[in-house]
Amino acid sequence: RFEYGGAHVIEELIAGEDIELEAYAYGTDCYPRREIKKLINIKTINDAILCSPRNAYQNYNVAVNRSSRTIYTYMGTLKPNLGNATYSSAGQLSPLLNDPFFETIGIGTRIFLGGGIGYVAFHGTQHSPFGIKRSKKGQPTGGSGTLMVIGDMKQMSTDFVKAASILGYGVSMFIGIGIPIPILNERIAYYTSVRDDEIFAPVIDYSVDYPSGNAKPIKYVSYGELRKGFIEIDGKKVPTSPLSSYYKAREIANILKEWIKNGEFEISKPAETLPAPEPDVKIEYNERKE
Repeated sequence: RFEYGGAHVIEELIAGEDIELEAYAYGTDCYPRREIKKLINIKTINDAILCSPRNAYQNYNVAVNRSSRTIYTYMGTLKPNLGNATYSSAGQLSPLLNDPFFETIGIGTRIFLGGGIGYVAFHGTQHSPFGIKRSKKGQPTGGSGTLMVIGDMKQMSTDFVKAASILGYGVSMFIGIGIPIPILNERIAYYTSVRDDEIFAPVIDYSVDYPSGNAKPIKYVSYGELRKGFIEIDGKKVPTSPLSSYYKAREIANILKEWIKNGEFEISKPAETLPAPEPDVKIEYNERKE
């Protein structure tokens, strides 16, 4: 078990709790102090800046376990013999799936971050949007783009920043992110019309294939299937559960909408684009009759 770690310190700091700081150093002529032990609080420290190097994965794996033993992963506990499946995306509400070629999201984009206003600082670690199979509306069918984000923790809320203790793996953190996507043209309108049944993710075996570096998909499933609570693998009905909160994603989208309507949040043009392939999506009309 990992009951306490750095993410818990961040959450407690945002909550306004006193944090005990204990630090030691070698000291110098200009900074002679060698140790300090005191209580700090977010209200009294000069700055509290959250810089998170990998967020908002554009799409990700569906994790399963084909082995005969329980395994413990960053995707949660996976039961043996395809006992469950976990996934990590809000699907049709996920910002990067609504702007699959990063036409409106880039360096300097203003975003909702952890309950406050933050910014896209750069592309995130493991950002790799090239050479991946995509759906007809441009959404990648596996891990693709990521974001590095930065924001003022003094604006944030523990409603949208939560520490997580992942059994058998370690400490992690859930961060709520919302990104406004301006409908600048017909193509972006087409992207944002995407629905869960049109977004597909690869099912990966985390018992052998993933740790061996041979993460070959067992199959692809849609987020529409995943959100129904079960998928079928090898003729077996496998229960599914999300790591991302669809409820929170909708809440963030509504908060961001109200901020924009009330003039509290200004949509910003990126200072620079992020690495991404050129859009090659053919717009299809009259797909659905509403």
